Amino acid sequence: MLFSSGQLASLGDTSYAELKQQEKVSSDANVVRYVQCITDDLIAVLPSPWRDKQWEVTVFESEQVNAFALPGENIGVYTGLLAVTENAHQLAAVIGHEIGHVIADHGNERMSNEMAVGLGLQLGAILAADRLDSNTTAIAMAALGVGAQVGILLPYSRVHESESDQLGMDYMAAAGYQPAEAANLWRNMANLGGNGTPEFLSTHPSPQSRIAAIEAYAPRLQSLYEQARAARRTPICSL
Repeated sequence: MLFSSGQLASLGDTSYAELKQQEKVSSDANVVRYVQCITDDLIAVLPSPWRDKQWEVTVFESEQVNAFALPGENIGVYTGLLAVTENAHQLAAVIGHEIGHVIADHGNERMSNEMAVGLGLQLGAILAADRLDSNTTAIAMAALGVGAQVGILLPYSRVHESESDQLGMDYMAAAGYQPAEAANLWRNMANLGGNGTPEFLSTHPSPQSRIAAIEAYAPRLQSLYEQARAARRTPICSL
């Protein structure tokens, strides 16, 4: 890995601030409370030191079917996603998946790889700059996982996606959410295909292969899920 956690957090914070300036932040208190409630449940069961960090969640008012998490403990959820997630379990699957990318340091690995290819010089300039201009901010955002918002698509690898799916489901089960609902989420995503590819799908692999992998992994988490329920970690988040 070529980048320190401090460098990535700085880039994540800058990109997050840029998005909050560019995008409309939701003022719907019920929606914000709902998203925050689910996120808090997941954060509470993250491994140390992640559960002790100060995560920030922003809900963006947009028809985009999308969400992201950035280094620096920054999470964004678009209200369009709420129309696709049928319940809190499915929204937890998305948020847990995005948190998984951050905890697994996938942004660092992807940026390090990009140093050897097309974006290398630009990423090097980003790290050397005292202040980011709009172009370098867009490149940093793309490398960290929010490229769809700035028109630069850099999909995570299938290995990264599979790992984040499993991490997200781990967090779901530990928090008392039903991990099998992750498969239903992807079915919902796939059903949107006829109306145009959702932003979340544009940088993710085939829903069919993902559903199969999720359904194979979910039974392994039944014990963890039952332990969470026995410990009275029962999600109560609702709209």
